[in-house]
Amino acid sequence: MVSDKLKPFLAQVNEAITQAKRDNVIVSPELVRTNLDKLSALVTLIPEINNISNTVITDKTHQVPVRIYTPDSKEKLDVLLYFHGGGHMCGSVALYDPMCRKIALASNCIVISVEYRLAPEFPYPAGINDAQLVLENYTQVLTSFNFSSQLYIAGDSAGGAICATLSMNNIDNEKVNIDKQILIYPSLDYTMSLPSISENGQGYLLESQKVAWYFDHYFQNKEDRKQLSPLFASIESKLPVTLIFTAGYDPLRDEGFAYVEKLKSGNTPVQHTHFKDMVHAFMNIEDLVQTECEQLFQEIGLFTQTE
Repeated sequence: MVSDKLKPFLAQVNEAITQAKRDNVIVSPELVRTNLDKLSALVTLIPEINNISNTVITDKTHQVPVRIYTPDSKEKLDVLLYFHGGGHMCGSVALYDPMCRKIALASNCIVISVEYRLAPEFPYPAGINDAQLVLENYTQVLTSFNFSSQLYIAGDSAGGAICATLSMNNIDNEKVNIDKQILIYPSLDYTMSLPSISENGQGYLLESQKVAWYFDHYFQNKEDRKQLSPLFASIESKLPVTLIFTAGYDPLRDEGFAYVEKLKSGNTPVQHTHFKDMVHAFMNIEDLVQTECEQLFQEIGLFTQTE
């Protein structure tokens, strides 16, 4: 059963969805982005971190804005690239500022939060290209930082999809070495073919109809969605050591479980934490589920600091 802590909130969300349908509200990227940003009112625990800076990572043709979070330390710090969630259409570095602060402090890593381009204005593969640019060039913004060669990538939902895609695409890239990946209720199956898509498809914040809408805006050129889904990629032991979080009342739950099994079958070390009574995006409503979010950040910290 979904957590009692979430039931009043979900009742409000479901009533708003029902009313919007009655009123024939037309869903637009602007509306969806605004609604996601409104969830920031439920993330009020924002820890102090002294060293935060905004900059850009560039190549010859393009630049990607990033925000850098650096814990106080005299030691060399590992680096973690963070890719936010939002269905490849929503979310921002600003929205995920509290989460990146907590990840930096819990992991004792330099966190680089990436402002990748969003659909529908910039459909696939623009966001992936931005992520790849950052992956290959992140050290250019760390010249004044004391950082180690250890590199981690992390992301939630669509950001988890970006991470798994980067890991898949860079197995044989000698310019890149991803040591670990952290996937928070990741989107891994663009075909929407597993049972939880329908089982949890209504009533639990993220609805399957909205997932399909996101993907239709992300893929605008008749791409082979199965081929691009990390879940269906060839799983090899060269993939990074992985930490994955799933939620019991998430339409994306089953693809997370299936990915864990594929990693195991490919002899990739994987840790899996399942929050059985949580919904998708619970990190974005932290004030309602503080204990679960504390556990998530603590486990990220332990994972990054364990050899």
